[in-house]
Amino acid sequence: MVPGTSRSTKGDARRSASLALLLAGTALLVPTSLNAQTATTAPATTYTAGTAPSAVPATTPAITDPQTTGAVSADDLTPASNEDYLRLNQREPTLDGLRLRAYDPEYDRAAGIRLGTFTLRPSVSETINHEWRKDGDTKTNRGYLETGIRGTLTSDWSRHQLIVTGEGVLQNNISGEGEEEPRANVDAELRLDLWDETIARLRAGYSFEREDADDPNAVSNAKNQSAVNTYRLGAAVERDFGLIRGSVGIDFDRRTYGDVELENGTNLSVKYRNRNTGMLTARVGYELSPALIPFLEASVGKSLYDLREDPLGFERSYQTYAGRGGIELDLGEKLYGELGLGYETYNFEDDRLGDLRGLSIDGRLNWSPQRGTDVLFAVSTDLNPSTTAGDAGSIDYNFTNIITHQMRSDLVARLTNNLTLRNYPSNARSSDETTWRTGAGLTYDINRYLALTGDVSYERTTRDQGDTTDITRVGVGLTLRR
Repeated sequence: MVPGTSRSTKGDARRSASLALLLAGTALLVPTSLNAQTATTAPATTYTAGTAPSAVPATTPAITDPQTTGAVSADDLTPASNEDYLRLNQREPTLDGLRLRAYDPEYDRAAGIRLGTFTLRPSVSETINHEWRKDGDTKTNRGYLETGIRGTLTSDWSRHQLIVTGEGVLQNNISGEGEEEPRANVDAELRLDLWDETIARLRAGYSFEREDADDPNAVSNAKNQSAVNTYRLGAAVERDFGLIRGSVGIDFDRRTYGDVELENGTNLSVKYRNRNTGMLTARVGYELSPALIPFLEASVGKSLYDLREDPLGFERSYQTYAGRGGIELDLGEKLYGELGLGYETYNFEDDRLGDLRGLSIDGRLNWSPQRGTDVLFAVSTDLNPSTTAGDAGSIDYNFTNIITHQMRSDLVARLTNNLTLRNYPSNARSSDETTWRTGAGLTYDINRYLALTGDVSYERTTRDQGDTTDITRVGVGLTLRR
């Protein structure tokens, strides 16, 4: 029995040594395997103030600017391989979306322009376009150059965040006849991560555009319509109370109108349209689950015109009241957004104008049915005050659909559709309008800094009373990105 026992002891020792070697080898191989996996297929991570990071896919916007559509996914690294995983704000990705490893010595020199603790990503585009326009029996066409400047400035702070986005477009006619349509837009938002699941947001913005010649308030037979300037300020506080989420915000807008240049060379002042608008909004939601949050929202506002009366003697200042209910949906990057339904009313100071009221519907839904394909559905309700004697204005419903599909790693296709329903009260002098716009485009990335773009679009406006307008545009250009 003694020899048998000795052999068994030696066998156990050999098996124990083999098991120890196997475990040691596995321990050496596993980190290598995990690092390789996180460098290629790691899911994005999201962070909420006051909470630990989780491996939930980040809900990045499904639709990007067609001029800056990236060809490669820009997923973040997992906490295991990201040296900054404790930051509330992740570092800006590269311009072309290539993923970077934490040990990359060029990590802090990602594409873009570093400005201290900010990253600037500008782009410049130049396109040559042709436009055919038909108003009833009148036909015009023009060729024009369009120069666009776009950019984003994003902070790289461990807490809080400042994002500034802007774009400007200039048009220069090179042939034919037609009104040039310059535009500009700048928006800034400062997010302050306060305490106890409390976030404050401060917003400011400016927009410039020339009033559309097809707008019911446009001056007929004008060489150049009025230049519209909009100044925006806003502040909001958001807080989570466990399963209940609440927010309160205030917004202020000022809109001014420049002179209209008539065909006879004189200018027509429309300063009586200048106005200030303030809006207070409160919202409360209940978290049925992290992916499903129904909410209720109420708002009250006031709009004051610089002049008490317009040239026709109408007092157009008004008060607005609105209430709506809806639901927020967040199923990750595949499907997220919100939809709200409610009722809105505008009470004008002049009794002759009556009240303007109706159903309001607002929402935005992003859907990605498969990798490389993004679909946006959006709807909004707006008031368009009238300048016609006796008419208060119209309630406009805008429906938008944008589909972006990555055909190849360097080729992105776009399809856009927009429908605008402009509804006036039954006793209004102005007639209802319907405008449908559709377009398609391609962006080919020659390299990470230069892209070739091509677009074609068609627009049709029909009126219950009046001529139909048809506009067709074709353009091709280059976009330089940094």
